[in-house]
Amino acid sequence: MAKKSRSPVAIGPIDEMIHTIRGVRVMLDRDLAKIYGVPTFRFNEAIKRNRHRFPPDFMFQLTREEFDSLRSQIAMSKPHNSSQFEMSSAKHRGAAYRPYAFTEHGALQAANVLRSQRAVQMSVFVIRAFVKMRETLRAAPELAKKLAALEKSSPPDWMYTKQLSLRSYGS
Repeated sequence: MAKKSRSPVAIGPIDEMIHTIRGVRVMLDRDLAKIYGVPTFRFNEAIKRNRHRFPPDFMFQLTREEFDSLRSQIAMSKPHNSSQFEMSSAKHRGAAYRPYAFTEHGALQAANVLRSQRAVQMSVFVIRAFVKMRETLRAAPELAKKLAALEKSSPPDWMYTKQLSLRSYGS
């Protein structure tokens, strides 16, 4: 029997790094950089050097409004969170900084661009997290409908949804 590989980063936290933006499930550049073991600025440098490998359905940059909304949602769902993303000021982060969002295909392509052993290894776990989320939503159609409705609703309704754990629906 084949031995099941273990992720150096638990799949649970990877699941929590997946966000729905513009109706698609994505991971942010900073989260992929952390998983792939490189600083975010180096990650983004590699992506920019290989921009031709990332069509709009693989990667897009968040608008200021999307970024502000996501930042407030993350900060409110994690009251004791003090990470740089949630608590940083424009002074330290740069007024023009807007993260890049990567779809499942973009996350895999990013690992290919980085070409490090860790990036290739971790891309398997990233893809499994996307697949797990897709299977969970497929297995619970009522949950998928609720999430779709909440994506269109106001932040207070979204905060309630954030408290619902996908882990309670199957895995």
